Order: sequence, then C-alpha cells, then structure tokens
Amino acid sequence: MDSQRTSALQQRLQARREMFMKESSIASNNVATANAQSNKITTPSAAPPQPPSSAVAGVGGAKSARDILSSYGNKENPYGTSNGVASTAKPNLKPEVAPKPRDISPKPEATKKPPRQLDGYVGFANLPNQVHRKSVKKGFEFTLMVVGEQGLGKSTLMNSMFLTDIYSDQFPGPSKRAKKTVQVETSKVLLKESGVNLTLTIVDTPGFGDAIDNSNCWDSVLQYVESRYEEFLEAETQVKRNPNMADSRVHACLYFIQPSGHGLKPLDIEFMRQLHDKVNIIPVIAKADTLVEEEVAYFKSQIMQQIHNAKIKIYEFPELEDAEEVEKKENRRMKDRVPFAVVGSNTVLETNEGKKIRGRRYPWGVVDIENLDHCDFVPLRNMLIRTHLQDLKEMTNLVHYENFRCRKLAGVAEPSQDKVPNKNPLFMIEEE
Repeated sequence: MDSQRTSALQQRLQARREMFMKESSIASNNVATANAQSNKITTPSAAPPQPPSSAVAGVGGAKSARDILSSYGNKENPYGTSNGVASTAKPNLKPEVAPKPRDISPKPEATKKPPRQLDGYVGFANLPNQVHRKSVKKGFEFTLMVVGEQGLGKSTLMNSMFLTDIYSDQFPGPSKRAKKTVQVETSKVLLKESGVNLTLTIVDTPGFGDAIDNSNCWDSVLQYVESRYEEFLEAETQVKRNPNMADSRVHACLYFIQPSGHGLKPLDIEFMRQLHDKVNIIPVIAKADTLVEEEVAYFKSQIMQQIHNAKIKIYEFPELEDAEEVEKKENRRMKDRVPFAVVGSNTVLETNEGKKIRGRRYPWGVVDIENLDHCDFVPLRNMLIRTHLQDLKEMTNLVHYENFRCRKLAGVAEPSQDKVPNKNPLFMIEEE
C-alpha cells in the first residue's frame, strides 16, 4: 500500500513538473519575441501600423486586434481597464523625428550687374533709328470712338482736333445722320504730317441717347468693340497670319457729357460702367462755353465724385518717365483738368491785334479754343495725340484685349452667346 501510494505521488509530481516546464518555455518564447520586436528601429511612415499576422480574432487563448491596441494605449494602467470598461483609445503614433520646417523666408534678390562700357563704337546704338525708319515707312493706325447725344459738337471737335474736314458736306456728321436706333458707323481718313502717315478711323454713334426709351442703347456700341476684338483674335490665331494685318480695335473713346451743371445722368453712368473695362474712356464736357469758370470747376468735381462712387475706371494718363522735370510738372497740371471741358470751332477769326485764331464770336466777346483760360481743348489734343497716343494703343493691346482674350480662350462665354459677359477679372478682384 505504501509503495503504491508513493508511486502515485511521484507520477502526480512528474506531471505537474512537465506542465510547469511547458508553461515556462511558452512564456519565455513570448518574452523573447516581444523584446526582438521592441529592439527594431522603425522609421516614420505615412501608412498606419498593421496588426501582427499571427493574431487571429476568435481563436481560443489568442488576443484580438482591439485588445492588443488597448494594451498599447494603457501603459500606465497595468490592468488595461478603466472602471471595468476596456479602453478603446487609439495608440499615439508620432514619428520619432519631427519633420524639418519649410523655409519660407524671402530670398535676397540677385544683384544686378551694371552694364559694361565699351571701349569703342560698335553700332547697336543706331537701333532706335532703324525702328524709327521702319515705323515711318509702315505708318501708324489709330481708332477713335466718339459717343454722345445729338448736338454736342462731336463733329466740330474732330475737325478742330485734326485740322481737317473729316466731316463735310459730302460726309456729314452724326448729328445730321441721326437714326431712330443707335447705329455704329466708321469713317477712315489718311493724314500726313512731316512725312508721317496716320490712318485715322473715327467711329461715331448716331442716334445715341435720342430715343424716348434709352434702355440698352449701349448694346450696339459694346457689340462693335467686342467684334473688333474677335476679328483681331481670329486673325491672330490663324495658321498663316498676315504680318501686316490692320488693327481695327478701338483705342480710345471720347464720351461727351451734356453741360447741364448738375452731374452725370443715369445714362452716362450706365454707359461708362458697361464699357470701362473694354475700352479707354475719356470723359469730355461738351460746349464748355455755356458755363462760367466756377460752374466748370464744380461740375468737374461732381463728375469725378460720381465716377469714383460708381467704381468706373476711366483712362488715367501715366506720368512721363523719361521727360524733364518741367515737362513732368506740365503733364501733371494737364491731368488735373480731367474731365476736359472743351469747345470746338472750324471758323478762323481775326482778333483786334490782327492774330488769326480758331474760335467762336459772341456778342460779349470771342472764345479762343486754344486759350487755356477759355477751355481745355489744347490739353485734350496734346495728351490724346502728341504725348499719349502710343500709350493708348498699348493699354488697349495689353489690358483690354488681353482680358477679352483670356475670357474667350478660358471658355467663360458659352458657345450659344454672341458676346462675352461683361466681367473683367481684374476689376472683380478689386471689388472683392
């Protein structure tokens, strides 16, 4: 009996010893595997960490993916629970090394080297003369639009400005060709002065503002300006382009304001608002000899205030950069006269001193259109023709035409529409 009891006890101890050794070997293997994984140096990655492939949910004795992540997030809590509820906090996966911040500091501008002085004469200083000869040989083109109500002296002012009969009995002015509806008509004349040829195109609008209902009377003018841009764009995008294609785009628009002395009318404001981003608008007070000096000054301030309130962008004459200080001062003084109060006359009068002038004779005296004390005809003619004609053409080509070209090629206008929407991207940005 004692021997049987001893053998049974030994077998029981041997079974417990084997079971203990088996559990200790499994635990040591798990500890070694965990140490090996922790000793590996991982690099930061944008992809989230993947759970170990050996962990399969639902297998008895194995941990699920949620339990493994919970154990990582509960390092301070040895029991891995909070108030009896398992923690579901996500692991804090931060890269070991913070990314280097992007350098946004402005880089210093590269210093421009001064031009080198040559030891002798090479010849490229003669390039302006070459350009001048080719330009004179080719000639120049300029398109001027005049818009205003009937009887404001548009035809007379054009004849006075260019010292020729652009409008005559054979081709009367727009007032004598007034239509029931607004129509756009052009007249082209070739002028020559000191060997320089200028192809002048006058665009007038007979019938503008003369109807009882003037709603949308600016549509025909707007369509004409955009049609000239469209023609130029089509000619420019052809495979075989004509290097000598004519430039029929409108370079300037003289808008004649009635000398009422009470500011702009709604028609004036709406017309300039519709076309100010399509063409260079220059406001002109017609028949300024009907106002006294104080009335002209007050009328000008009213007009400029209304233009500013309506956010209308009229043409601003730029400064003369390469001119002398006296010319710059004179240019600034002329710019202060905008809008120009003008008087036109095709009659040559002789004063008491025997001097011949272009003016108008009244019972109370004579108005000399070239006298700055009487009107702004000379500043308008000088700035429009003598000093800023080329700038008007560049402004048309680089600003107004580029805006139209950008809208057209970007597909802003739908194919079914006949005209491009009246939206200037640059003006919209300024409004916002």
